[in-house]
Amino acid sequence: MKPTPGLRRQIVQSLAVMALGIICLSVIGSYVFYAFALTYLPGSISDSLVPSRVELVWIICTIIAALCLAVFVAIRLSRRLISPLNSVAHSLREVAEGKLDARAPLDDRAMGETAQLVRDFNAMAERLQSMTREREFWNAAIAHELRTPVTILRGRLQGLSEGVFTPSSELFDGLLRQVEGLNRLIEDLRVLSLNDSGHLELRRVEVDLAQELGSVLQAFAAPLAAKGFHLHSELEANLRVKCDPVRLRQALMALLENTLQHAEPGSLRVRVYQADGDCHVVVEDDGPGIDRAFASDLFEAFRRGDPSRSRKSGGSGLGLAVVKAIAEAHGGQAICQPTGRGGSAFVIAWPRGATAK
Repeated sequence: MKPTPGLRRQIVQSLAVMALGIICLSVIGSYVFYAFALTYLPGSISDSLVPSRVELVWIICTIIAALCLAVFVAIRLSRRLISPLNSVAHSLREVAEGKLDARAPLDDRAMGETAQLVRDFNAMAERLQSMTREREFWNAAIAHELRTPVTILRGRLQGLSEGVFTPSSELFDGLLRQVEGLNRLIEDLRVLSLNDSGHLELRRVEVDLAQELGSVLQAFAAPLAAKGFHLHSELEANLRVKCDPVRLRQALMALLENTLQHAEPGSLRVRVYQADGDCHVVVEDDGPGIDRAFASDLFEAFRRGDPSRSRKSGGSGLGLAVVKAIAEAHGGQAICQPTGRGGSAFVIAWPRGATAK
């Protein structure tokens, strides 16, 4: 796209052209007028300071022509200035009234800064509309995730109060699991909110990374085995890293819970190692693979690669978003990539010597 000249340059050029036109009209026109008058009307030229009738007519015509030129330039310039400003002002009123899809049309005659103003306004309106849609989606998603455990808790407690259910350890264990699920959901939401606001703080200490994450694998060994997973761990020994062990354990737990909910039973490989100055935590499963169309959205809150499977297997849709937030807080990243065995590898990588955000 050809760059539009700046507004100041356009104003200077327009005024310069107008001034030059008036000067040319006055000077060249005067030479032509007096040449014609001296040749064909020699008696019409006044010898005093008072102009003759013919000279007075010429002066009036010159003034009218100069005014017409000035008005023409002013109208042309004002259209280029006022039209986009009026367009933005009208769209602003619509946005203020709640019409977030309002956009200011970009006139081809708009210049420099005014054209940029229209583009910036449209970008702002698009971002505002996107944020509004995202907020509505978040509100609906959070309400959906809270509805099930709250409904279960309400039903069980009401049944206990009315004598429908007999108090038992199994019933109370079920209620406790629902409360723990709510607690995890609240903690995940808190982590994401802190990360979005830039206030997710890390408490870095030097730890043996294999030992810290090995405790998580021990805790998940039984649930994984019950689901048919064969856990294979490759934890690099004596890998001392300055990090937030609590957050990294939380991230690994989220990856393992994601595996329990969505992966097919089979081999599960968890690797912890250092390469090229980066620490890596990798969780590999045997499938099903992740569609590349969804891979980039997996780590966004409430995004699921396969909505139908997610409805069956459950999950809040926040686990992988928390993993991404923790990785970024350590100065790294979280990615999902296919494996050669048809499964998926979830990788957390961060610089070993990175400082907190």
